[in-house]
Amino acid sequence: MNRASFFIPLVIFILIMGIGYVGFNLDDRHELPSALLGKPFPQFSAPLLSDPEQQISRENLIGQPALVNVWATWCPTCKAEHEELNRIAATTDILLVGINYKDVTTKAKRWLADYGDPFDFVIVDADGALGIELGVYGAPETFLLNARGEIVYKRVGDINPRIWRDELAPRLAQLGVSQQRVDPPASGLMTEVVQ
Repeated sequence: MNRASFFIPLVIFILIMGIGYVGFNLDDRHELPSALLGKPFPQFSAPLLSDPEQQISRENLIGQPALVNVWATWCPTCKAEHEELNRIAATTDILLVGINYKDVTTKAKRWLADYGDPFDFVIVDADGALGIELGVYGAPETFLLNARGEIVYKRVGDINPRIWRDELAPRLAQLGVSQQRVDPPASGLMTEVVQ
């Protein structure tokens, strides 16, 4: 056996291990880059879930920070995050907007009646056109907007207590959104206003 036949498989093995190491050390898969970060929320006109005769546009998202959540009844992860969205709505003064994505409106209304409605309003995106403008991969996805309507954060995947604590709450504080911290019942202090 010559030396080249020994070293070629070894070099290939080292290259594969190096690529694997780099791949496993990349940032969180939920923090996919977005071409929209730092840019205005796209222009759109879409009906409200609660009143299909009323049209909502980008202008309805300007004037205060907003958390825009893309969700659907067919999405099991959306159901898993829904309790956290209800908690966020109860403990912050952020404008919480839903985009019901590629869904049936009667099912969406039933969902909100059954699980609670954390949203200030819900936009119907039945054909996914707004989702395309936002570069949505699927549901759930969440966008944080500043008061000028610019996208300052995008999350692919669910909003859970860890994501809230580590990623969203600090960003909301930077935007001046008041929050209440909800401690576990055993702590004795149930809520504390965080400015």
